[in-house]
Amino acid sequence: MKIAAIESFSTQFVGFVRVTADSGEQGWGQVSTYNADITAQVLHRQVAPWALGANALAIEPLVDLVPEKELKFPGPYLFRALTGVETALWDLRGRLEGKPVCALIGGTPGRLRAYASSMKRDITPEQEAERFARLRGAHGFDAFKFRVGAEFGHDVDEWPGRSEAMAPAIRKALGDEVALLADGNSGFSPRRAIEIGRQLEDHGVGHFEEPCPWWELEQTKAVRDALELDVTGGEQDCMLPTWRHMIALGAVDVVQPDVCYLGGLVRTLRVAGMAEQAGLPVTPHSANLSLVTLFTMHLLRAIPNAGKYLELSIEGPDYYPWQEGLFRSDPYRVVEGQVEVTDAPGWGVEIDPAWLERADYRRSETE
Repeated sequence: MKIAAIESFSTQFVGFVRVTADSGEQGWGQVSTYNADITAQVLHRQVAPWALGANALAIEPLVDLVPEKELKFPGPYLFRALTGVETALWDLRGRLEGKPVCALIGGTPGRLRAYASSMKRDITPEQEAERFARLRGAHGFDAFKFRVGAEFGHDVDEWPGRSEAMAPAIRKALGDEVALLADGNSGFSPRRAIEIGRQLEDHGVGHFEEPCPWWELEQTKAVRDALELDVTGGEQDCMLPTWRHMIALGAVDVVQPDVCYLGGLVRTLRVAGMAEQAGLPVTPHSANLSLVTLFTMHLLRAIPNAGKYLELSIEGPDYYPWQEGLFRSDPYRVVEGQVEVTDAPGWGVEIDPAWLERADYRRSETE
């Protein structure tokens, strides 16, 4: 069974990919979000030439082939584009075998605990606490992540005192029974990250994500060495040697690969394997409600070192208007703080035809 055609349907923010085999079987995947229209161009220019005509069921060899053939262009765009074909091939195989992707990689369908992940920094501690309380009442969440510092803020907060006020306000509103997580988005120097981290510890926050510039692994390790809570990171990294260095260095307590940034499921499984050997859990980055969160759900149902929870964005159309209307039915329904991987074949989701009709379309095929 050979890959006969690769189609992309993209906007600036989202890009879905359909792969068709010469036997007629099809599968759906997605390139990474953000500048997905540019990534779709990379897909057709630098991934499709090597994928067309390849064995549709030999996913791992193709994942290794493309970066080697495109050796002059290592880095994020190539891997974000590769994800589109790779994830579509997993869907194709799942549909062919009548199994969910999680079962193809050794897992089982079922539920996952989710944490409600806030993306907002233009929100007061009191407003965030009120929002979390509403979500707990409506959906049963028992874990919440909030933002501290400013994205690449160089120790300058969104406004003075905001970071210090977040954990106390949220803990007071929600009580001691919920888990709290904080994300620094590369906002701090080690000195300031340690200050904030100790204050977070005082209020029972158990997860401090990307406290320092993400590529400065030694800085992150200094923060980890100074604190008791889990220091986490890795979402931006797409190169496997960087992951090996991060884990060997002991820079983080929890690894957080992003399936779409990293190049797909095969490469993410390799990172999860590195982490397992080092005794580290995996809590992937999945910060929007495109297919990346569904890919992550299947992954977490299969790996032995899955972290405590799934990241689930709580932002609606006011923050992410491009998330609307992607799917025929919602794969992210939350019940008692949990989401479910079903036993439907492949990824178990259907892209909304109306969305596809509005997207920019491009096709590459064998001659």
